[in-house]
Amino acid sequence: MPRESSQERLDTYRRMRDFGQTPEPSGDEAAGNPAERRFVVQEHHARRLHWDLRLEHEGVLVSWAIPKGFPPDRKINRLAVHTEDHPLAYLDFAGVIPAGEYGGGQMNIWDRGTYECHEFTPRKVVITLRGRRLRGRYALFQTDGKNWMIHRIDVLAGREPAPMPGRLIPMKAQPASLPPDDAKWAFEIKWDGVRALAYLADGRMRLQSRNLKDLTAQYPEVRELADVLGERAAVFDGELVALDENGIPRFERLQQRMGLTNPADIGHMRARVPVVYMLFDLLYLDGDDLTRLAYRERRRMLEDLHLAGTAWQTPGYHVGDGEAMLAASRQRGLEGVMAKRLDCPYEPGRRSPDWRKIKNSNRQEFVVGGWQWGEGARNGRIGSLLVGYYEGDRLRYAGSVGSGFSEATLDRLAGLLEPLRYETSPFTEGDVKRGAVYVEPRLVAEVEFNEFTRAGLLRQPVFKGLRDDKDPREVVRET
Repeated sequence: MPRESSQERLDTYRRMRDFGQTPEPSGDEAAGNPAERRFVVQEHHARRLHWDLRLEHEGVLVSWAIPKGFPPDRKINRLAVHTEDHPLAYLDFAGVIPAGEYGGGQMNIWDRGTYECHEFTPRKVVITLRGRRLRGRYALFQTDGKNWMIHRIDVLAGREPAPMPGRLIPMKAQPASLPPDDAKWAFEIKWDGVRALAYLADGRMRLQSRNLKDLTAQYPEVRELADVLGERAAVFDGELVALDENGIPRFERLQQRMGLTNPADIGHMRARVPVVYMLFDLLYLDGDDLTRLAYRERRRMLEDLHLAGTAWQTPGYHVGDGEAMLAASRQRGLEGVMAKRLDCPYEPGRRSPDWRKIKNSNRQEFVVGGWQWGEGARNGRIGSLLVGYYEGDRLRYAGSVGSGFSEATLDRLAGLLEPLRYETSPFTEGDVKRGAVYVEPRLVAEVEFNEFTRAGLLRQPVFKGLRDDKDPREVVRET
């Protein structure tokens, strides 16, 4: 590398920028004299997402752009493009470089710390990084002009990357009222959709439902999130929703996208009913298992990713004031709110008291155990569904649901239920109406209702849709 003064080495950096337009530092600031060499890695959302590694050396930051991120282990080399030297003030730079300017886009600090230098020559650099995320020895070596490679040599003790999980069952919430100590809780919107975990690695994404079904092909618009994350590895928890014209999630609307398998049908309905993936938790990131971290820390790391697009969003949350948020959700016609303790870890598969769902109306899943024929305009068609819930191994009858059906829904239900016809009643508790047609209890319906009667039957139930993401055996009466 040329033996020039630090100011001369910044000439290229300055020529490439208009400091009347960009908020980047000009390089005229005092350099200081730190006791240790520092480094920074910036996540740069320019034309394509990449990461910029900058090492303090001889009064400047020697820099490389790393398009696919840092190698996760010692078996992989990744491209590192040597770029112009940057001023030391860039160690603290984060912000938006305006469109049209060199490197235009959002730039965030992804990691920083100090490093130990083992070799620093014009064609090879060997360093040990001591950051929050990057902790280990790396080698950078030139291959062709500005093109270098970065190789992971070793990791510091206790920092071997955790393997990425493959089949997590989401953490579940308990139905409850608002917590009295709400300053210790975070409050989010309760999204009216389908729960899904997203697994991203090597530029690909897989969506998985709460009962471990693969949903990836059903919602192709969400797969484009992998292009934004690039080569990063992450596991997200979130909800797939279909929004109405006022931006309110409607489960009935999402029904049109659920269960589709034909690519042509999926493409057609994608245009008519677009889906948005609402990201509300981060469980794994770049070799770190985050499930043991507190909710507040996981959310901070999720928000640091700045994920917002046409088919995915990172909705916010509010600490405290749960009653006001619940009232606001009711006013907007939303299902309710979620309350999550700020200090709670993520417990896969557990229905935890640290997560609470507070609803504006009585609404839950029920198992379909049969139907009754309709009368009048529905003569010869399904008139009502017979539904129930499990008490241990027994399926208790909870009443009939006869409203909330469109003609298309009735046709779909007939096609799904007819093959499930069964000779005897699946209900082992409760009195079932006469003239029922029974089915094997495989389908789950979501129902909104006024209340349970003293006899344990639904009052004024309304069908909202079928759920294919929940095991019927998990359906119990919520309180």
